[in-house]
This record gives sequence, C-alpha cells and structure tokens, in this order.
Amino acid sequence: MIGLGMGWWVIAAVLSLPVVVGRGKYLVHMAQLEGYRPERYLRWMKRMPSALWERWAAAVWVIGLLVGLLVPGDVVGGIVWVAFAVALLALALRGVRLPAKKPLVWTSRAKRLYACFLGLNLVLGLISAMVGPRFGLPVLGFMLWTEPLWMMVATGLMSPVERRINNRFLRAAREKLAQRPDLIIVGITGSYGKTSTKFILGTLLTQKFNVLVTPDSYNTPMGVCRVVNERLKPEHEVFVVEMGARQPGDIRELADLVHPKIGVLTAVGPVHLETFGSVEAVARTKYELIKSLPPDGLAVMNYDNPYCRELAKETRHVQVEGYGLENPGTRLFVSDVHVSEKGTTFVLANRETGESVSCRTDLLGRHQVLNILGAVSVARHLGLSLRQIAAGIGQLQPVPHRLQLIRSGGVYVIDDAFNANPTGTEVALEVLSGFSGRKVVVTPGMVELGGEEERYNREFGQRMAQVCDYVILVGPERTKPIAAGLLDGGLPRDRVSVVTSLEEATAVLQQLLRPGDAVLFENDLPDNYTR
Repeated sequence: MIGLGMGWWVIAAVLSLPVVVGRGKYLVHMAQLEGYRPERYLRWMKRMPSALWERWAAAVWVIGLLVGLLVPGDVVGGIVWVAFAVALLALALRGVRLPAKKPLVWTSRAKRLYACFLGLNLVLGLISAMVGPRFGLPVLGFMLWTEPLWMMVATGLMSPVERRINNRFLRAAREKLAQRPDLIIVGITGSYGKTSTKFILGTLLTQKFNVLVTPDSYNTPMGVCRVVNERLKPEHEVFVVEMGARQPGDIRELADLVHPKIGVLTAVGPVHLETFGSVEAVARTKYELIKSLPPDGLAVMNYDNPYCRELAKETRHVQVEGYGLENPGTRLFVSDVHVSEKGTTFVLANRETGESVSCRTDLLGRHQVLNILGAVSVARHLGLSLRQIAAGIGQLQPVPHRLQLIRSGGVYVIDDAFNANPTGTEVALEVLSGFSGRKVVVTPGMVELGGEEERYNREFGQRMAQVCDYVILVGPERTKPIAAGLLDGGLPRDRVSVVTSLEEATAVLQQLLRPGDAVLFENDLPDNYTR
C-alpha cells in the first residue's frame, strides 16, 4: 500500500467485508457437506480447485504486488491497489453462484464455525492494519485469497469444542436407551439398499408394533442421537436404525451407541472408495454391525451378494438368516416376479412351512423385491404372519429420489437422483428397460469411486447404450468417460447431449419428450461436487 495511506486501507477493508461474509457462508456450506471433517474438507479443496481460485485474477494480483513492493514510488503503489481491486472483483463474482441443491442449514454448529471463521478474518485484518501502509494491503489480499484455508483452520480449531458438545448429547441418548431394555433395536447397513430396506421394514412392522424409524438419511452418530433424544417415546416398541459409514470404525461407533439386537447387511459394493480405498475395507466396516450383535441376536444377510455370503460363513457368534432372489437355500423366497410401470407383483413363500401369499407393491424393480425379502426376514423373526406382511407390502410407498415413479403429462419420470453406485445404476437401467416407450437418461455420473471412478463411469455409459434411445450428460468434464462408453456401446453421437446444468437438461427434455416416453434421472451430484 505504497503511498496510499491508511485511508486507502480502510476503503479496501470495507470493500473486502462483503466478500468475506459471502465467501464464508459458501465455505461453511462446503464444510457442512463434508461432515465438518478437516481431512474431507481438504479433499474437497483438491477436488474442486476451480471453485476456489480465479487463476487469471491471481496472476494480476501477484504481478501487481511484486511491482508495488519492489519498485519505489507513490505512483507505482497504485498498481498494488488496482491489482487488489481486480482480485476483489474476481472473488466477488466467484461468490455469485447457482442456487444450492441442498441449501446450507444454519445449525448451531454451522453458526459456531462461521463465527470462528469471521474471528480469524478479524485477527488477520487487524494484523494487516498493524504492519503499516507498505504491507497492509498485501496482507489483506493474502487473507482474501486464502479464505478456503482459513475455513479449514476454523474447522480444526472447532473440532475439540464440537467433540465436547457432541459427547453431552451422546451421553443423554445412551442414558435414554439404557432405560429401555424392552426396546427392540434393529440396525441396518449396506453399501446400497439400506434406506429402502429401513423404510420397508418400518412399514411392515407397523402391522404389529409401534415403530420408530430414523428419518431420511439420519445415519450418523449425531443424527441417530438426535432421533433418540427428540423422538423416542415410551410407547415405541421397535427402533429401526440406519447406519452409514464413510471410513472404518463408523459403524462400530453407531453400534456402540444403540446396541442393536438384530442387524441387517443389505450389500457390500464399490462405494465411498475415495475414503475406504477398497471394497474389502468397505466389507469389514459394514461387518462391524454384525460383530456387535449379542449371542441371542439375529444377523440378516443378503446371500445374493458375494461379499455378504463370505461374511456370513465366518459368522459364528450369532444366528444368521440369509435372504436372496437367486439363492435356493434361503428359508423365505419369492416367485412369479412381474415388474411394469404399474408396479411389482410376486408370490412370497416359506420353504419350511409351505405357506405362500400373493403380494403387490408400487415399488419398482426386482431389487426392491430383494429389499422386501430382507425386511420380511426380520418381520417373520419378530412374529408377523405372512398375511400381515402382505398387507404391509401393499402399503409401501416409494422412497423419494430412489427409483420413485412420477407420471407427468403422459411421460414416466423415474427419479433416482439421491445417489448412484455401480450396482445401483445397473438396477436403474433394468427398471428403465421395462418401459415400452422411448428411454432417456439424465445423469452426471458416479463419484467417490477413487481410482476406479473413470472405469466405472465408462462401463455405465456402455450399459446405457444398450438400453437408451437418448442420453443427456450433465457436466462436460466429469462425464467424458461416460460419453466414451456410450460411443463404445454403439449409441449414435447425435443421441447424446452434454449440458452444464440440470436446468439445461430440463430444457433439452422439453424439446425431446413425448407421451409414452420414460426418463430416468440417475444421480444428482451434491453441491460440493459441482459448485
């Protein structure tokens, strides 16, 4: 700030304030989506550098800074100010973003993190004022350009504080559960299928019990803790808990919190490989639920999944109940499965007793029949009859954004936008193939697959080419492997559209679709992968 005086610094500080406030909200949002974990936030910074830095403006700022510092003279000092203004403008423009798909939730934790971040900026601002007119503006510019790093520092500083706060809520939840030895607790985990199985089981068990189910995707310790503290009532007889994991030990932590007596392992597959590293690590983490079960408990495991079958073989400490569509050795089985745009019908039978019952559900796909079988295994163990179970199956409603069928203007919309994994995309395409009209897929592809991500997305494209009449890819860079797979699979290039946003994809669909068509929305990347 050569020759500009303290007055120019004050002007610069005032102009910087909206940038700090707005950019701070964005960075808190990203930290929230990454679970407030510094290591995951750092991975996001590495994954999305274009969301953080305007390289051309950075170059202008650095050149101006060097000229202003190395060349004496009041006039040259103005170059520093111009460079600062350009950089400030770039950051302000970077703050103008598309509406968030999952908006920032101003929880108490988010507010505390934001306050810590602003406090760090205040300290840095005071330092820039104290170093004098020559270096004040460069320090202020450095602060603005390194805001993402200061958010990571704030996240790290708040971690011990949040840990103490969390422990208080965890103790309250443990004490409340300890007062309910009569409560039947069912834990459900898996690489996919766990949320659907959870809601299916909750619906079936209401035929006999008063049931509490963790809502939406409340599958973390603090999410489950909140459900226990705020929603668990004395009249509840069964508590169905979804258990999610992004790294080893996550399931064990949840099991230590709720102590389930029944555990359901829906599947093991290549998900969250970015943090797990291998499918074997995923399997061991999911198995933490089964290892936590007491000797008089029950492990319900999907025998159609090879990883689950192997884990079942090594399970000796607890009774194992297998289920599956393809495995002839299971006690419960289904036959005569028919899937159409009207729903799914099948016959449910008990191999040991010879009982059978016809079932119908609005849920789409053979994979949902598999999820139903997992839930039925628990329901039978808890004493429900096949007729009670069939009545519950008839009441099942699609889980939002998980192969949810929506009829709109004569077009079938299959909403599978919650997430995507290799097995899930196969299932979704199988469901889509059952529709009689033209078939369209809108997708940004799959994420969190580590070093295998490109291969899995290319294979996804190859499979779509065998089913689809048209494909709309969202995101020019991220979807390149899918586009290559589509061409490998023989889909003509003029049947593939590449757009930059879901809004653009919707505009393309409005021109393309006609009554009788079916469009599958497969995955919708969260903001920390797109913004």
